[in-house]
Amino acid sequence: MSQPVKQARFNLFIYGAGHHQAAWRAPDSPAERLGETAYYVELAQVAERGLLDGVFLADGQAVAPEAAAAGPTWFFEPFTLLSALSQHTSRIGLVCTVSSSFYTPFHAARMLASLDRLSGGRAGANVVTSMWDAEAQNHGRETLGDHAYRYGRADEFITVLRQLFGSHPAAAVQADREGVFTDPNQLSRIDHAGEHFGVRGPLNIPDGPQGAPVLFQAGASAQGRELAAAHAEAIYAVAADRQMALDYAQDVRSRAAAAGRDPQALAIMPGLVAYVGRTLEEAKDKQRRLNDLLPIEQALAQLAVFVQQDTHAWELDAPVPPLPSAAEFTGPAGRYATILRLIEIHQPTVRELLGLLAAGGGHCTVVGTPEMIADEIELWLDTGAADGFNLMPPNLPDGLADFVELVIPELQRRGRFRTAYEHRTLRGHLGLPMPVAGGALAQAR
Repeated sequence: MSQPVKQARFNLFIYGAGHHQAAWRAPDSPAERLGETAYYVELAQVAERGLLDGVFLADGQAVAPEAAAAGPTWFFEPFTLLSALSQHTSRIGLVCTVSSSFYTPFHAARMLASLDRLSGGRAGANVVTSMWDAEAQNHGRETLGDHAYRYGRADEFITVLRQLFGSHPAAAVQADREGVFTDPNQLSRIDHAGEHFGVRGPLNIPDGPQGAPVLFQAGASAQGRELAAAHAEAIYAVAADRQMALDYAQDVRSRAAAAGRDPQALAIMPGLVAYVGRTLEEAKDKQRRLNDLLPIEQALAQLAVFVQQDTHAWELDAPVPPLPSAAEFTGPAGRYATILRLIEIHQPTVRELLGLLAAGGGHCTVVGTPEMIADEIELWLDTGAADGFNLMPPNLPDGLADFVELVIPELQRRGRFRTAYEHRTLRGHLGLPMPVAGGALAQAR
């Protein structure tokens, strides 16, 4: 009997008018609608029509005026918006960023448990440590602290979060009109006293239908990988190509096994920027039209910072001039290594490189027909590079509609994606086990 083929998983990452920095400049962009709830409802409903696993809202705790001038930044507080979306959708998961640098575990657990109940078991959280001192300065602190401090706090934050999710089981609520409403013997104080948090517990809201919201992580650093290996159930990974994704997946799975977890229980979902056309030329034209909207001088100036070269005289439609190797480079290494990898993979012109950086940064970018994109997705699935993808449409809503209307049916024809929802919870969509007693993850079998 043949083995069933690996099924794809998809999450929609909603951001502004699309993930291309210039998408909002298009005449038909939804730039004026970014403050309208209906805009996000429409996106979530299209994603649900495509049977996607979830929608994801990232978040930040500060805004720089120069960044706000250049394009859309953060807008709605994500818990509030996802609560609204929960009432206009019925199956799709609802995931948002939760910063361990600014939330307390009890506050986060209560909000997540509330969203989980409001949505019927569809909540998830991408736990991050935040990035900028400007965010800390909106919360009465001068700095975020060093890596060790931030990741130590995040580790303790998630540990307490899990304990809180298991402290008030749904079965405790009996509503016995002749007896007790909630069985007090089933509620558990956690009495946590740690370096960063003191939490008595129990949580004051019962667990939802999926036992606990799904916990995501997105760390790429060594500390981030350790945090993901110890705690994450799903990971939003960053990879410019399949080999980078495979290296990351193998590394994180080995760390998870060393932590006593089942390494195959993790759902690893790299970012994917897809330009979809009925022909290759149509897909390339969609990419060109967005790239043509980029303010070139601004983009070249940004690139100059990344590569520490004078880029203003570079010919836009010529290949990128030779750059020093990563070993010779003395600036910020991570972004520079990504740029070198993008040049190696795509052999772009200068203009095309600016477009790749504008749309996906270090994330995989594919341009092609539904068949071509489905081929690439299958390759990533079958080689172990990915369990699915965090979709980052270059423009919204059209980029999402293209994927749902063209790529999803092609994957369904190949038996790679569901033709109907089989579960009602996000945990069910992703094929993740229920948490065990106390909110902990199941250990390696």
